[in-house]
Amino acid sequence: MELLLKPWPWYVSGPLIAIVLLLLVYFGKSFGMSSNLRTFCTLAGAGKYASFFSFDWRTQRWNLILVLGTVIGGFLASHFLTDGTPIALNPQTVEDLEQLHFMDAGGELMPPELYAWDAVASLKGISILIIAGFLVGFGTRYAGGCTSGHAITGLSNLQLPSLIAVIGFFIGGLIMTHFILPILF
Repeated sequence: MELLLKPWPWYVSGPLIAIVLLLLVYFGKSFGMSSNLRTFCTLAGAGKYASFFSFDWRTQRWNLILVLGTVIGGFLASHFLTDGTPIALNPQTVEDLEQLHFMDAGGELMPPELYAWDAVASLKGISILIIAGFLVGFGTRYAGGCTSGHAITGLSNLQLPSLIAVIGFFIGGLIMTHFILPILF
């Protein structure tokens, strides 16, 4: 049971991810989460308003099952497969986060300064969610996929557009971390 309560080492989780990717390639599928938003919108009837959502969603059932498995797996891991020990963060990272008013950095998986209901329900929280949601949605559509799709499937298949997208994701993350986040917090 102790093995289940600790993060799996890279030499276990890495090959498992590789096996999943090999199976997806074998069956002619590609991994990515953002394409499911299109499927969910199609299920909700968005095809009546935009032709982009007019497609046979049944061809994406396997991907919907993947999303369901991801949600269930995340729930099980966070509620039943953790021993509650703080996340081991570099002391410099903890200090930097405290300067941004993130107290108890590493104490919780999701910092309450961002994810507690009172933070989300504030004008600042709602504004951040709306703007970030728009930017992520636009960026995902513009890049032709999400971070998981490009970084895992695209790079595994040696696709140049995925390499360019992943470089863009990292540059965007660095800009957010070093320039925008300090302004917001």
